[in-house]
Amino acid sequence: MTIMEKKQIIAGITHGDINGIGYEVIIKTLMDSMINDLCTPVVYGSPKVAAYHRKALNINNFSFNNVRSAEESNPKKANMVNCLDDNIRVELGKSTEQGGEAALVSLEKAVNDLINGKINVLITAPIDKKNIQSESFKFNGHTEYLKAKAGADEVLMFMISENMRIGMATGHVPLKNVSGILTIETLLKKIRLMNNSLILDFAIRKPRIAVLGLNPHAGDNSLLGMEETEIIIPAMNLAEKEGIMTFGPFPADGFFGAGSFTKFDGILAMYHDQGLTPFKALSFDSGVNYTAGLPFVRTSPVHGTAFSIAGKGEASENSFRQSIYLACSIFRNRQIYAEISKNPLKHQHIEIHTDKVDELPPDIFNPEQTI
Repeated sequence: MTIMEKKQIIAGITHGDINGIGYEVIIKTLMDSMINDLCTPVVYGSPKVAAYHRKALNINNFSFNNVRSAEESNPKKANMVNCLDDNIRVELGKSTEQGGEAALVSLEKAVNDLINGKINVLITAPIDKKNIQSESFKFNGHTEYLKAKAGADEVLMFMISENMRIGMATGHVPLKNVSGILTIETLLKKIRLMNNSLILDFAIRKPRIAVLGLNPHAGDNSLLGMEETEIIIPAMNLAEKEGIMTFGPFPADGFFGAGSFTKFDGILAMYHDQGLTPFKALSFDSGVNYTAGLPFVRTSPVHGTAFSIAGKGEASENSFRQSIYLACSIFRNRQIYAEISKNPLKHQHIEIHTDKVDELPPDIFNPEQTI
């Protein structure tokens, strides 16, 4: 039996920056044995680094099951694949070159196992986007790296919570570049991606998508900018022709201030902070970052490395726990969608000629019946 045939999901977890709160939120999450009822966790990290963090956090009632590969993982335990040598140095709360190197080693090993089917889903702990830069990693974050590794045409940074699903039309780019990046075709691709993800990953049959404007007051009838009339609305009109339900563009301030975000299945923001600011204000502790558009499932907590509180025991693990829950839920939804979409019935065209009605059995066709 191959790993993909097992009923239990194998959840690969990267340890992120070893000097941040990654290990703290991972350990706190995996201390709850109920996680093993949902999946088999496999952390790509270092027993030495894990022990260092456990000591700093004064956690004595937890340990990892060390394995050489994901195939050897024990479904009843929290497993760890050692990716680092014992010379690694932990400096809590500091951004170091070794911290970046260790984060990249973990990420590369986990992604390779994911692509090769040794794990089913990927949950990534936070990295420092600066110290991880190298010849092997010249990306603005996980999202861009995973897009390249998967060879995906387009991806969507999709923030998920209990009361909101919000994606960003543009991701980790300077604000001054946003307007130049937005085109009708680019925006249409993001709308399609969100719609497909809501159907495939979240089992929403006919999603309702709210689209935010780029300018204050959504351009105020072109008084404050032309992007709404020249780019956003034309992209929405094309999406409507494809059967995608879009609404807007809405002014972002009033949209969130009036609570309109609760009325839609998905929200498409135009740039990073337009979407992330309200999302984190409302769902920082429980929100999840999901990368839609990949052939595999990847989630992460919405917070960063939080160097300032590393090793102090103050970090909340809730967002990381929700990341595992969501990854497993999406994986199951994709399985169900694939199953119900398999071998569809062929369309049958039946012609009924009204002049032949009298020749049919009476219970087959009733001209007086209203359908």
